[in-house]
Amino acid sequence: MSALDNRRERLEFNKLQKRLRRQVGRAIADFNMIEAGDKIMVCLSGGKDSYAMLDILLNLQKTAPVAFELVAVNMDQKQPGFPEHILPEYLRSLGVPHHIVEKDTYSVVREVVPEGKTTCSLCSRLRRGTLYGFAEKIGATKVALGHHKDDIVETLFLNLFYGGRLKAMPPKLRADDGRNIVIRPLAYCREADIARFAGYRAFPIIPCNLCGSQENLQRQAIKQMVREWDGKYPGRCENIFAALTRVSPSQLADRELYDFKSLALDRSTLSAAGRRDHSDHRCRVNSWVPEDAREVVPQHIEARNL
Repeated sequence: MSALDNRRERLEFNKLQKRLRRQVGRAIADFNMIEAGDKIMVCLSGGKDSYAMLDILLNLQKTAPVAFELVAVNMDQKQPGFPEHILPEYLRSLGVPHHIVEKDTYSVVREVVPEGKTTCSLCSRLRRGTLYGFAEKIGATKVALGHHKDDIVETLFLNLFYGGRLKAMPPKLRADDGRNIVIRPLAYCREADIARFAGYRAFPIIPCNLCGSQENLQRQAIKQMVREWDGKYPGRCENIFAALTRVSPSQLADRELYDFKSLALDRSTLSAAGRRDHSDHRCRVNSWVPEDAREVVPQHIEARNL
């Protein structure tokens, strides 16, 4: 590779890294994901998404407006051939506090799920329950998962098509038992960007042998559908995700979510208090986005008749 190619590649990597740091910073600010004194348990699977999440959080930790701890946790599910040495060695090289939680969920899944059936749902439930319990044990105040924007959009359609529910993955979630707060710092990041970033950073990726060989999973079908939409209609995935952030309960049909029965006539005008003010929000976002990753926002130019 020539010196010019090397320079171009470095420039591309810097642009990509800044974009991801900016998106993660915005998500943290928008949903108040991280607060002063938090101990964030970063769940590492050995895949590209969780590696990227840890990398970006470590970077943001240096410039964040609040002090917080990061501790990496991997769950060894005792899959045959799982390379147990890779993650500990990688985390030691970074100097990141970490734990490896050992629990044989592989045998449970293989015993319960018939051959050829999807194991992902049960596997994730068992893993999630163990990790939630471990978060309490080590005093973690937040549990960080590596789901990105594509995962969130795909989950929306999985629930819509196969479950008859309008539900996705929220960027911030309190567990049903109220004992854990889950955050998804990559909620604004696209999978393609994360994959490129992982390639640049040469993370030691560990494939999932338990479910990776299963073909025709519902999620794979949805993923392909969204990918085709995005290729044919650029920006469609972005618009779908944006719709999740601009929900109008009165325009749907959920009687639990909106009180249709009590609707009454109201001809009053919208008060000033009802209008949104984004100035404080912009300030909070910038405090989480490193200076070198901030977008240059053009100044407003007043239109005049010439």
